[in-house]
Amino acid sequence: MYSVDEIKELIKAFDNSKATKIEIKTEKGETFTIAQKTEETAAFIPAAVPAVVPAAAEKQTGSPFIHEEEKKTSEGDPITSPMVGVFYSAPAPDSDPYVTVGSQVKKGDVLCLIEAMKLMNEVTAEKSGEICEICVENGQVVEYGQPLFMIK
Repeated sequence: MYSVDEIKELIKAFDNSKATKIEIKTEKGETFTIAQKTEETAAFIPAAVPAVVPAAAEKQTGSPFIHEEEKKTSEGDPITSPMVGVFYSAPAPDSDPYVTVGSQVKKGDVLCLIEAMKLMNEVTAEKSGEICEICVENGQVVEYGQPLFMIK
């Protein structure tokens, strides 16, 4: 894993380059993508809007966030968000989504993007299978550990 200083140095070098996207693969096989906003993607990225949750939900769960996993309405295993950010189902506004319900995916396939701190991060399939549910909507703010997809 990279240290905080190494990551900061990498981001600084990236900001000073003409590159618009880099991918980093860790020793564990995890892939991280760092991308700069372009005119094309800036139009696609809405401003983050804080979620409004009724106070009754906060009292019931002890948290202002309601996790889809608490509902337990779907079969399969959850694929969760690795970070807080904005969920995007497609690489651009005029593109088809990476996956839909019923899509067959292989381990490592890109499922969506999560924008965090102006960086676009790819979320990949942790295992092969079929997407049986998409738990969030395009442009929705998601939190760490929140289920994004169900896969079986």
